[in-house]
Amino acid sequence: MNLTNYYWYFKSAIPEHICDDISKYGRQLQDQMALTGGYGDRPLNQKEIKNLKIKRDSNIVWMSERWIYKEIQPYIRAANVNAGWNFEWDHSESCQFTKYKKGQYYDWHCDSWTKPYVREHENDPSHGKIRKLSVTVTLSDPKDYKGGELEFDFRQNDPDKPNKKIKCKEILPKGSLVVFPSFVWHRVCPVTKGERNSLVIWNLGYPFR
Repeated sequence: MNLTNYYWYFKSAIPEHICDDISKYGRQLQDQMALTGGYGDRPLNQKEIKNLKIKRDSNIVWMSERWIYKEIQPYIRAANVNAGWNFEWDHSESCQFTKYKKGQYYDWHCDSWTKPYVREHENDPSHGKIRKLSVTVTLSDPKDYKGGELEFDFRQNDPDKPNKKIKCKEILPKGSLVVFPSFVWHRVCPVTKGERNSLVIWNLGYPFR
């Protein structure tokens, strides 16, 4: 799929008090070690944890509060049109509140895969769908941490293509957000000081034709 725009951002779009409310709520809930696909919900042994942290090291909390979606979904819809993607989507997964402390990161990955979700019940709103649009919201003030930049690689994991890595500096201000196709490769660089908090939402639709 050829794209004119690989991402679309809105600088300082979410009011600071909303960012603070999300962060405050997230800290009140029990967090858990962030996983990657393939591990499921089962407890991990020490070897699995060690292998996992080569790829990803952060702590997360899941949220599904309607007021959070109400704040963010209009920007997802606007980005989908403004960037010229016009992807068909109709469901948002649970929000992922993520805490990256000093030394934590998430290495190169993409959020989507070719096979759609298969759920036990066909009336599940995610059944038969894939992740199409990802959104990351910056909840922290940039003076509270260093490192932790969101970086894109537009080569789509093809090392033979010219280097097209870029750090998304546009979303450094608190309340900024970026929307991008879920198949775009990206990473969160290691935090070198302080703590970076963010919110991620994946938005689903039926597979591309």
